[in-house]
Amino acid sequence: MPAIALVDDDENILASLKVFFEAEGYAVRTYTDGATALAALAESPPDIAILDIKMPRMDGIEVLKRLRQSSSLPVIFLTSKDDEMDEVVGFNVGADDYITKPFSQRLLNERVKALLRRTRAKAGGAPEVGDKKPIVRGELTLDPNRHACTWKGDQVRLTVTEFLILQALAQRPGYVKSRDQLMDAAYDDQVYVDDRTIDSHITRLRKKS
Repeated sequence: MPAIALVDDDENILASLKVFFEAEGYAVRTYTDGATALAALAESPPDIAILDIKMPRMDGIEVLKRLRQSSSLPVIFLTSKDDEMDEVVGFNVGADDYITKPFSQRLLNERVKALLRRTRAKAGGAPEVGDKKPIVRGELTLDPNRHACTWKGDQVRLTVTEFLILQALAQRPGYVKSRDQLMDAAYDDQVYVDDRTIDSHITRLRKKS
């Protein structure tokens, strides 16, 4: 049973995610501030951690900075800010992904599974039964099992939403996708998004190419 640590000062979010991930088969630990979480993560590392950025006593950025001094623990950032600078800072200190609130629990779970697969692969573990084949389109390669993307041989860091949008486009090259179709590919019915959200993701994808 993989262990997951949830760190957020919003107890409603913690309670909801705890119920969700326990139902998915995880052993769940929860923490409401960064300082307490850092001590616990250092003493008894879980398999993966999900950190809120804005927290009392110590924010998520500082937690990860200190954690990265001795640990390569997979980490996903949660934040209520839709700020590209926060994303850049988060990735620079070693975050594996960045998801903005409100978020889909399904998408968060997919990213958790992808990061755990990546960790197992780095450790030399065997692939899971049912793993999907990479999608190769010219100089673009997408690995659905690890949400990994390479372009012209270089690794491109994508958020889970960006990956799912790009995957939807790459699966049927030459076919026009509507905004509604891209929203269906990237989100479930737990989260409402408007056209501008999809436009923003497409803009970021273009910048990363």
